[in-house]
Amino acid sequence: MQLIVLWDIDHTLIENAGVSKEIYAAAFSALVGRGPSGPARTEGRTDRLIMRDMFLRDGLPEPDWPVVEAALARAGEERLGDLRMRGTALPGVREALKAASAHEDWVSSVLTGNIAANARVKLSAFGLDSLLDLSAGAYGADAELRPDLVAVARERARRLHGVPADAPAVLVGDTPRDVEAALATGSGIIAVASGIHSGEELSAAGASVVLPDLSDTARLLGILETFATYGKRPRTSLGCP
Repeated sequence: MQLIVLWDIDHTLIENAGVSKEIYAAAFSALVGRGPSGPARTEGRTDRLIMRDMFLRDGLPEPDWPVVEAALARAGEERLGDLRMRGTALPGVREALKAASAHEDWVSSVLTGNIAANARVKLSAFGLDSLLDLSAGAYGADAELRPDLVAVARERARRLHGVPADAPAVLVGDTPRDVEAALATGSGIIAVASGIHSGEELSAAGASVVLPDLSDTARLLGILETFATYGKRPRTSLGCP
């Protein structure tokens, strides 16, 4: 059975150890000539909205998006070394991505608020980029709101791999915004309590499947296979132990 698996990056696949917020601050500083008045507010937002919020909070006009995106890409590339030194791939992630990529009928990619350049930086820092089909993903430059990224990824999976429009898709992410994006688009959701949000918060947002992390490869693959077989809702609900 065909399946589109769309993984979030920060706090789902990797721990960025604060480097993400440093990237936003550096891009802001490069464009404005001084640092922002406060740290970026992320938590599942797209880069478009994160940067817009920073300019609005400081009472500044928002530059054209291509200028902002270029500043973000430069800041991300400059911090690849910091990310390798301070960050890490989260438990079980490498094994999970390998297992998903082994399914010939599945498209395993990303759905992330990061721009594509910085998504690649973050994944390549830990050797995860080769385990995903990044060409079929959806990124923070593709839309402002996370639910709109799902259609982008679906269309890329159709165009690049011939995946039919009615093939099930499942999002894997750590924030209520990941859950909301899945529910708004009729997608499945595997919520992972590996970020700042608890399993209870993710369940309250509407996730029927919540895992503490991605360390149990067999359990995760079983859930994904159930999504592939039955659609957006697995037959059993599995919560955090």
